[in-house]
Amino acid sequence: MARHDRLVMLATLAVLQVLTVVTGVYAMTTDFSLGALTRQTSPTEPTASPPEGSPPPAPVVTSGPVLAGLSVKSGGGPLPTKGTLTRQLTDALGDEALGKRVGAVVLDAATGERIFAAGADTPITPASTTKIVTCVAALASLGPDARLSTRVVQGASPDAVVLVGGGDPLLAGPSARQGGYPKQASLATLASRTAAALKARNVKKVTLTYDTSLYTGPATAPGWKPGYIPEGNVAPVHALAIDEGRQNPRSNTPRVSDPPAHAAAAFARLLRGKGVTVAKSVRPGKAPAGAAELGRVDSAPVYALVEHTLTHSDNDLAEALARHVAIKEGQPASFDGGTKAIIAVLQRLGAAQGVALSDASGLSIRNRISAAALAKLVAMAGSPASPGLHAVASGMPIAGFSGTLGNGRRFTGRDSRGQVGLVRAKTGTLNNVNTLAGLATTKDGRLVTFAFLADQVPVNAEPVLDRLAAIVARS
Repeated sequence: MARHDRLVMLATLAVLQVLTVVTGVYAMTTDFSLGALTRQTSPTEPTASPPEGSPPPAPVVTSGPVLAGLSVKSGGGPLPTKGTLTRQLTDALGDEALGKRVGAVVLDAATGERIFAAGADTPITPASTTKIVTCVAALASLGPDARLSTRVVQGASPDAVVLVGGGDPLLAGPSARQGGYPKQASLATLASRTAAALKARNVKKVTLTYDTSLYTGPATAPGWKPGYIPEGNVAPVHALAIDEGRQNPRSNTPRVSDPPAHAAAAFARLLRGKGVTVAKSVRPGKAPAGAAELGRVDSAPVYALVEHTLTHSDNDLAEALARHVAIKEGQPASFDGGTKAIIAVLQRLGAAQGVALSDASGLSIRNRISAAALAKLVAMAGSPASPGLHAVASGMPIAGFSGTLGNGRRFTGRDSRGQVGLVRAKTGTLNNVNTLAGLATTKDGRLVTFAFLADQVPVNAEPVLDRLAAIVARS
């Protein structure tokens, strides 16, 4: 009997071990620890965009589940002990890897009170944390539900068509893979709709021109290094492009030298595949005022574009959003007009102090933003008083899981890996520049925001920035 009992016990233990392994695998592959335990949808799998042509969603709810568990009400949790936090952060800020110019701030998200500050108001090169500023302005100016439209209109004659760029860099070309987030507008869909409209008018042969007049000014920004485009960091900025100007949509390099001509040539091939004869010469042109629309495709809503911009640090999309802010704010759709428009929106929000921009993506070495300004904007994005800005919070990478914090290099140190999944933050990296700004919930349930910026870094300060954010998260 005893032997039988021992066999039963051993069998039970074996089953439990199998269940443990299966659960572990499930957790690693589905973000079980972040979403399932809180009965929330995984923040790495946002709600899919509605089908093209359908009304925009209202209200915007993408980031609701992400922020639902974060207490932002005063008294929802005690503030971390300032003395202990100050000592720990001060010690970490003394690391030589940060270099000689550092800005650091931690804010109580509910009240805006500074819990910690060191060089908080110092203007520092922000690198890609600039995208926080751009995305706040885009949501506040354009609204979360706005979409970017690419159109085809009739030209000067019934057999002339014009492809009109609407500033959507995510417009998917013929060889792009579909099914990701956010759902991309498709050049193939636009060609199908245009061909159907032409056939309905009994037009079987056309000339094609393309209109990129929505944007003005130079295609590259002051402060951009010459290698950015050849290295695949960004494409020349134009109102018409497919696959963000990539020759191959699955590779950052090479970027095409003339994105509008590349997109128009692809559109011509697609029309021919639909039985429409297109003249060999495809040239730039201008759509006639009030021209009849033959086809149209719309991007995902701005809130989804913002999430993508922040999660993947998408330079092309950040610059596009800035130009649409410029148009909405009555400025030229250029680098200069975009940055002026962003500052104007921030002024309306009472958040322009400490922000000076040369571009919208953070590639420019001329940008200067203070840690205090970034932490304040993150706090606004996580506030119940600003529901239209929540996509900034939900779009930030999750430490160890998504985007630029999920690449296997971040939050891997002994002093930061315990906070994997507990920090959401936007990264920034240029030569000699490392930055990190985001939010975390303290061990007692208080939502705090932080920004740590260094722009005289000798080699690499990312592990130190991770350590600083981890200190905040476990405070």
